Amino acid sequence: MPWLLAAFVGGVFVLQRQAALPSFAAIVVCLLLALPGMALALRWVARATTVSTQRTAFAAAALCVGVAGFAYAAGVAALRLADELAFADEGRDVVVEGVIASLPAHVERGLRFEFAVEHNTPAAVHVPQRLSLAWYGTQLRVRPAERWRFTVRLRRPHGNLNPGGFDLEAWMLERDLRAAGYVREAAAVPPRRLDARVWQAGPLVDRARDALRERLLRHVGDQRFGGVLLALVLGDQRAIAEADWQLFNRTGISHLVSISGLHVTMIAGLVAAIAGAAWRRSRWTLARAPAQSAAALGAVLAALAYCLLAGWGVPAQRTFFMLAVVAGCRLVRRESRTSSTLALAAAVVCVLDPWAVIAPGFWLSFGAVGAILWTLQARSVRSERRGILHRAHDAVREAVRVQAAVTIALVPMTLALFQQVSIVSPLANAVAIPLVSLVVTPVALVAAALAALPLPLAAPAGVLLGAAHGLFELLVVTLQWLDQWRWAAPGWPVRWAGVVWLLPLVVVPAERPRAGELWVTALDVGQGMAILLETARHAVLYDTGPRYSSQSDAGSRIIAPYLRWRGIDALDLLVVSHLDSDHSGGAAALLRALPVARTWTSIDTTSGLEAATDLARCGAGQTLQLGALALEVVHPQAEDYGRRLSTNAMSCVVLARLGDIRVLLAGDLPAREEWALVGRTALEPMRLVSAPHHGSRSSSSPPFVAAVSTDWGVFQSGYRNRFGHPAPAVVERWRAAGARLARTDERGAVQWRFAAGREQVLWARHAHARYWHNRPAAAAWPSARDAPAASDAAAQADDDSATDANREPALLDPAGFLLD
Repeated sequence: MPWLLAAFVGGVFVLQRQAALPSFAAIVVCLLLALPGMALALRWVARATTVSTQRTAFAAAALCVGVAGFAYAAGVAALRLADELAFADEGRDVVVEGVIASLPAHVERGLRFEFAVEHNTPAAVHVPQRLSLAWYGTQLRVRPAERWRFTVRLRRPHGNLNPGGFDLEAWMLERDLRAAGYVREAAAVPPRRLDARVWQAGPLVDRARDALRERLLRHVGDQRFGGVLLALVLGDQRAIAEADWQLFNRTGISHLVSISGLHVTMIAGLVAAIAGAAWRRSRWTLARAPAQSAAALGAVLAALAYCLLAGWGVPAQRTFFMLAVVAGCRLVRRESRTSSTLALAAAVVCVLDPWAVIAPGFWLSFGAVGAILWTLQARSVRSERRGILHRAHDAVREAVRVQAAVTIALVPMTLALFQQVSIVSPLANAVAIPLVSLVVTPVALVAAALAALPLPLAAPAGVLLGAAHGLFELLVVTLQWLDQWRWAAPGWPVRWAGVVWLLPLVVVPAERPRAGELWVTALDVGQGMAILLETARHAVLYDTGPRYSSQSDAGSRIIAPYLRWRGIDALDLLVVSHLDSDHSGGAAALLRALPVARTWTSIDTTSGLEAATDLARCGAGQTLQLGALALEVVHPQAEDYGRRLSTNAMSCVVLARLGDIRVLLAGDLPAREEWALVGRTALEPMRLVSAPHHGSRSSSSPPFVAAVSTDWGVFQSGYRNRFGHPAPAVVERWRAAGARLARTDERGAVQWRFAAGREQVLWARHAHARYWHNRPAAAAWPSARDAPAASDAAAQADDDSATDANREPALLDPAGFLLD
């Protein structure tokens, strides 16, 4: 009964939408009621004599199954959340011993890896069983399956939280990484390797992958798309250039340069076809088992081998178990509908991984497999002609039909899940899916198998990898040509499919401000600034957040995805207040991502702003009228450019007005420049002010705070940042002046919806709260008239006297997102 299985998946999905877990007693009661209720309802179905009664009984059974799924997922989540680091233990030195439990990833300035903790000192500190650790500046070789002793400083999982953005805390929970931190070399107990090899299955698989990566790098390390080949074989995407990612995203093929469900499915299908064809050639083998069983077994073994090679991560596990269920139905020769097979697979995956339903890959994987299965079931009758050309024609026609079905199935889901889809994506995927999945990836895998052999036998690996690289280069040339025609609209034989693709756009339209409203959004970019102003027809961005690494910044990781989620495809004005990288770090990526009509900045050099159009220097008195929204620069003065001032002192300070709504965006303005601004400018009371320099005690001087007399003050800073922003004295100063305060490190992104005589405030960690989200402040969520409670004391130290525990390096997760 596929609907009962779907009800179980639905119950798991409902649990993952909750802001808080039910109590243990509630979980037990749900299970005690759901299981007998399901049995009674199914018995009712069997005895029903009318269609209406049968439907009612079936609905009752589905409800009970859904409740059981809800309770099951809640129980598993409660057990995992219990393995947590206490707030009081963040930032303290802890000695841990354990095993390197993942393929170490080379990040900027060091390594990142997963660590399985065996025991720790002091024992009174509860350290989670699995950690995500960074080791900066090390020259030592770290390999999987080694046992090490480290002195580490840890923090709870805490990621930037923005509507429509990547949820790092959910990602870490699914991978059972319940704390993140870094290795301290200058500690009383320095890092030490205790055992060169630990005989544990998972780490040993990663050790083999590490050795294979070394061998592959000898052949592809200096090639332009060598990183793509590593990603296809090992799932290691670190070596793919950011410019290449942008091309893949714009053309809609980014799912093909990772070990996705589609890849695993295609490889399994290819092996199944080969195994089935080989099995049919022998009467002896056919007498012992049908070719269908051999093909199913071959597909499962191929999927298992490929998933192990990819590191047996959560997406790989999800895909393998899904295919295993599908193949199992074939092995037992159970003729079932595609819907039943997929529903069973989805239920099994949810039992093994209840968080799968919140991952886009779950829906994309099942969408791709469903499209393939439905297409194969509905395939036309095979030609009886046995000629080679006719068989080749049939095979090509079948492959085209399957590929077209996958493309049509993935486009609407991609649009619904990511709020964007390239217009040329169907055409790009029509070329890329068969080339990458059926040619480049198999060739790369064969080359990897050869590379694992002793050196004399590994010689052909280089030739095959070169061939795979050459084919991918040809694909990139095609993608670059298509990218020049990104607004092209290819025709399709089935015209109604276009209507299906557009449905996600009209089902949940993006909310927009009404006339006379000003929406201000302080994005959670970590230790940096990015504030979006929106009216009914215009959008202005003030600052672009920090640069996290050479391959990652807030512009590409946070701001551009948020603008797409909001349905904003162009900016009327971009203000880059000053040169500091926590304000200008995302500018270059953002300018490449979408059109910007004009740019204001105090930066003398155009470094990072080469793509800007209508670039102008900020100067007091400079104005811009965008409908009813008036923008005015109030600092710096023209003569300031001839003086030797700090970059902070040159911050562009912008005053935005819409009717009686006034918003002041102050960058990193220091106290001395604040005094000068107050002395020469009549500042009227504000509705909102961005606290200068993230709440540093070197800014927010008493005269400035008194002069702006704001209703709201916002601090944009990183969780437990090493500068100790915002300073406690500054927080109290703003509160004493009557300002209500918002902190992105505690509440995530904050959006104010101002209108004449009213306001609405949306807090991301409230409006989009999930039970796994870190909540630094224990107080209740503030209303529009309440000020959020302060964070823990360690994060309150000011920037000049911050303790060493707070001077922590920024952390990046393996996907490149900031662990702020």
